[in-house]
Parts: sequence; C-alpha cells; structure tokens
Amino acid sequence: MKITYTLTDESPALATYSFLPIVKAFLSNAGIEVETADISLAGRIIAQFPQFLAPEQQIPNALEALGDLVKRPEANLIKTPNISASIPQLKNAIKELQDKGYKIPDYPDNPSNKEEESIKESYQKILGSAVNPILRQGNSDRRSTKAVKKYAQNNPYKVANFNPKSKSMVSYMKEGDFFSNEKAVLIKENTEGRIEFVDADGNKEVLKEGIKLDKNEILDATFMSVKLLEKFYEEQIAKCKNEDILFSLHLKATMMKVSDPVIFGHAVKVYFKELFETFKEEFEKLGVNPNNGISELLNKIEKSDKKNEILKKYQEILEKSAKISMVNSDKGITNLHVPSDVIVDASMPAMLKNGAKLWDREGKECDGNAVIPDKTYATIYEAVLEDMRKNGVLNPSKLGSMANVGLMAKKAQEYGSHDKTFIAKKDGVFRILDSNGAILLEHRVQKGDIYRANQAKYDAIITWIDLGIERSEISNTPAIFWLDEKRESNKIMISLVQKRLEEKGKKIDILEPKLACLKSLEMIREGRDVISITGNVLRDYLTDLFPILELGTSAKMLSVVPMLNGGAMFETGAGGSAPKQVEQVLLENHLRWDSLGEFLALQASLEFFAQKNSNAKAKILADALDGAIGKWLDNNKTPSRRAKEDDNRTSHYYLAMYFAEALAEQNKDSSLREKFIPITKELQENELKIKKEFLDKEGVGVDLGGYYKFDDKKVEKIMRPSQTFNAIIDKI
Repeated sequence: MKITYTLTDESPALATYSFLPIVKAFLSNAGIEVETADISLAGRIIAQFPQFLAPEQQIPNALEALGDLVKRPEANLIKTPNISASIPQLKNAIKELQDKGYKIPDYPDNPSNKEEESIKESYQKILGSAVNPILRQGNSDRRSTKAVKKYAQNNPYKVANFNPKSKSMVSYMKEGDFFSNEKAVLIKENTEGRIEFVDADGNKEVLKEGIKLDKNEILDATFMSVKLLEKFYEEQIAKCKNEDILFSLHLKATMMKVSDPVIFGHAVKVYFKELFETFKEEFEKLGVNPNNGISELLNKIEKSDKKNEILKKYQEILEKSAKISMVNSDKGITNLHVPSDVIVDASMPAMLKNGAKLWDREGKECDGNAVIPDKTYATIYEAVLEDMRKNGVLNPSKLGSMANVGLMAKKAQEYGSHDKTFIAKKDGVFRILDSNGAILLEHRVQKGDIYRANQAKYDAIITWIDLGIERSEISNTPAIFWLDEKRESNKIMISLVQKRLEEKGKKIDILEPKLACLKSLEMIREGRDVISITGNVLRDYLTDLFPILELGTSAKMLSVVPMLNGGAMFETGAGGSAPKQVEQVLLENHLRWDSLGEFLALQASLEFFAQKNSNAKAKILADALDGAIGKWLDNNKTPSRRAKEDDNRTSHYYLAMYFAEALAEQNKDSSLREKFIPITKELQENELKIKKEFLDKEGVGVDLGGYYKFDDKKVEKIMRPSQTFNAIIDKI
C-alpha cells in the first residue's frame, strides 16, 4: 500500500511544496512510499486534451486513475482542496495555459459543430464538482479532534457583536422551487431508466438513457419555475430597497454546475433588468451570458461602441436599486460579478459569524437579505439567525461540538445530478421511464424551467446509516438524522432509516433540518456534543457552518471517507479563502494558509496504513504525529495573517520539530529513537536561524510563474527558503 497525496490549486498547493518533502522524509522511515497525483484545474485541463499537445506537454489523467484507485481496498488517499471551477475560472485557466504554449482549445459557449460539441463535453468533465463525485466512493465522517476542540475553547476567536434588532434575514421561495416540486420513488427491481422531454405538440426527445437503477435505490426528480424565481427576486430586491438592507445572493454555482449558474443568471437579469432590456441586441451581438456574471459582461463591453452608455446605465441601476452586497468593495466587485465568488456553504457562515452583517460599496458593514432561492437547505441558516436573536452570539469557549456523518457514496443525491439536469427548451413534460416504458416520475414545466433528477443507492444508504450508528456509539454522543418528511425523497429515506434502526435495536431522533439545527444549537450551547447524520448537501453545508461557528474556520476538521470497498480518503479542510491568500503571497511572500487539516489527515492516514498493513513503525509515526499536533496547537504555531511574522512555512518547521521530538522520546522502536535524537537536536538548536531564513524572504512580492499552473522551480524556491531546514530534512 502507498499513500497518495493530491496536488491541487491555490494556497493548499503552495503549502504542499513546503510540506510534502517533510512528509516524504518522515514516512520513509517506516518504508511508506508517498506518490502524488495532479488533480489541479490546470492538470485536469491538460490531461483532457492530449491530442492538442506536444508529447512533452502531455500528462496522465490522474483523476481517472484515482477514480479506479478509490474502488480498491488498498486506497489510502490524502486530498487537499481543489478548485471546483466555474466557467469564468475555467476560461481564465485555459487562457493562462494557452499563454504558456499549451495549444488547448477555447471553451465553446455555443458549439457550432460536432468538434466544438465534443470539446465542450470534455470541458464539462472538468467543471464544477468534477473531482469529488469521482473520488468520494464512500460516506463522510467529519469531526473536530479533541486536541483541536480544546485549543479552540482555550483560544476562542473574537466573536462579532449581534444586535437582536438586526434587520438581516434569510429569504427563500415559498412555491415553485426544488423543494416544492420534488417527487420520488423507491425502485422495486433492477432496471434502466431514461429521461425524456415531450413538448406541447407531442414531440419527444430522449435526454439521457441507460441510467442504471438498482433495487431499493431512491430516485427523485424536481424542477424550479423560473417564472416564480424571477418574481421572487423582484420581491426580494424591493424588500431590500424598502428596508435599506443589502441584497445578497447565495448559491453553489461550483458544485451545482448546471443548475446554479442559471439560477444566478436569472438574478443578474432581474437586478439589471433595464440594462438587459435597453441593450438586448448589443448583448446578443457581444455574446453576453448573464450566467457568467457581471464581470464577464463588463469585460465584453470593452469592445462595444456603446460601452459608455452601458456603463452609465449600469451605475444608474446600482444607485437607484437596492444596495447590493460586495465581494470586494475596494475593487467594486459585487455579489453578482462572478457565480463562483459567493459559495453558500462558506459565505453564509461568514455572514452569521460577522454579526449577520455584509459589506456595502463603501466597505461598511450592513444588515443584509441572504437570498437562497431553494427552501430545501436555506432553513438551517434561518435557524441560526433565529437562535442568535433569542440567545445571543455563540461563545466558542463554551460550545460543544457537532460532528457529521454524511451520505456521499456513489454520487448520492443532488451532488450527482449534473448529468441529469436540464433546462426546458419549451413548455412540456419531463419524465423518467424504466426499461419497460413505465413512467416512474414526471413533471409538467414551462420554457426555461430548471429540472434535475437524483439518485441514492441502497448500499450507500445502509452503510451511511450504519456509520452514523457506529460513530454515535464509539464517541458515546447523541445523534440526529436530519430528514424532512415533507420531501418525497426524505420520506422514503426515513422509512429505510427507521427499518435499519429497528433491525439494529437502536433509537436515534429524526428531525427536519430547521428543527434539527435548532436542537443542535441548543445542545452545543449547553456544552454538549452532537452528531448530525445527513444527506450529501447538508453534509457539505454543516461541515462548514458548525466548525466556523465553533472554531472560527472549517479548515481544522478531520474529514475521513471510509470507502465502500475498504480503502479510505482523508480530506484536509476547506479552501474558501485560498484566492485572497495567494494574492498576499504575490504581494508580500507571506502564506497564511493553515495546514492543520493536512496534519490531521496525515495522522489519520498513518493510523489507517498501520492497521491495514500491520506496520508497527507506521503506528509509532501516527502516535508521534498525534502528539506533535497537540504540542503545535498548545504552542499556537498557526500562521499569522501579517507578513514578517510566522507563516505556513514556519508552521511546517515547528510541526517537523515536534514530530521529531516525539519520535526521539518514544520507547517502542529504538532504531527510530536513535535516528531522531540528533535530528531533534539540530532542529532545536537552529530554531532562530531557520526562522530568520524564512522571515528574511517575506515582505516583498514574488513571481509564482502562473496562478493555475505554477512554475515548479520558482515555487519550490519560494516555499522552501531555509537552506538550513532543507538540509536537516534531507538527512531524515
């Protein structure tokens, strides 16, 4: 068994240049080979188009290879956060690669021939959540370790004040959304499904066929009415104007790469309605797509004779309409600029942690209307806001902890819906039929409506339920299934959960998400722990929401994916702030990325390796690293936000020193002890020299040789600036 370490994007990727040599050095002492797999956005693009590239530019398709690996029992994968690309990000990455001499094709927005259709289809394999559904061949077990929780309680982040009279709110559709329109069925026998669209004239189009439907899996389908969506947006914009609060849209346009960019685009069109009506023909000529946001529109009008008129109308709308929340006030980047700029699972916890305030054009904090069109999961954020109004801010020094067990295997639920999501070209009916032609589900829709179908496989569901029971028993912690009987798919899921609990002789509460959230908040306020057992999207949302409220960040969670076939993946935290951190590196050569997630993942991976291979040295390394992480936390070696202070690289040095100390002090393996006694001495005696070598390089801008594809030689030099430290690591 090897340990596979992924190479990804932005600040986690920069951190890997510094951390991975340390990992390889220490693990070599237990005979553990560490291999890498490039699943960065640039790497995925290059691997997808070998036919356009010179032989020396071609690289293996690492994502495809990992997709095979995670289905094998020997899988042991450490995954750092990757870019879940929106179309604007994809286009930027393509241009950067083209500028570097990679003759890859442009992304065709509107394919005009078969070749362009094929190119677009290839890019679809890269967009959005391309990585996670392939790698996550198991369910999710995310929790805060005891050491991390203790540190957070002893060193709580500064809590922003919350005014109970705050006008901030969470708004969602009361009708016409995915929640309202859902239908579901439990598949009785193995069959194949197909999705058809039948228009008002009876013309039939098969949209997808050969959908493998297994006995006892849950199939659901739903749609969002764009007519009611636009009405909802108009009402919310008017409400924001009347209440003098900020309009702020919160979606997941990266993970929900087909549906959410369209939902985003409708918000752009409604907010800037006059702009799109006045310059309709010009925008069509320029190829403006509102789904890509205002940023692309502003770029495209640079070539227009009507640029000044358009900009005048744009500013006029911003002045007279509801104030819009800002992503970057200094640069004039609004909430509607780029669909991937405001990711709901990161943006909503940040708003709630900030006293439920957002930022306006002047950079001032203001109350806001968090607009989350689909009700399905919006209510959890509504619950936090209600709880804060009633009980005040959450005190991280006294909070208990929420862990999560999430249904994720086999592309479960909405996060596996991309290849079954369609925009209605006309009025008509979407329907799913089985191999005998029997209609399983159908929905009557209007032109433009957003339709999607989801699956949840029976074996994935049962292992998820069992994992939830197991985690609750192992940690002696109460758990709650977050399921809503008002959703057709959840109603079926509840029956499966109840049956499984009965078979196991267990009792676990089942509550709808809003009530489950309120109950969980009540428990952690009392200092008690709780486990949320949830579906796929709530897994994603809650493992940002509660860690951010408890710890100040979601990057410090231990995230384990026990694979259905016996392997495991260890994920290393969130990457939401990564772009801003890269910007600071470029300006000041200071990386504030916190690698604690990587440390935790490595420790869990070593434990798994030791167990799977009966490797005593690996277990000693795992135990030593566990102790080192505790000491690293106790001594507060997390990176500072300011240049000329300890950063990510320094934090790696301290972890290495504490790791070496633990190995030098253990008594279970004399060869490891003897090896690390002199290493420890060198690391300790050279502390000031090594720190100086790190900090002397900070405070000035650096060139990474790219954003999506770094120049390896340049970045290795930047991220490993201490020759003294490097020489000691080489000795290991």
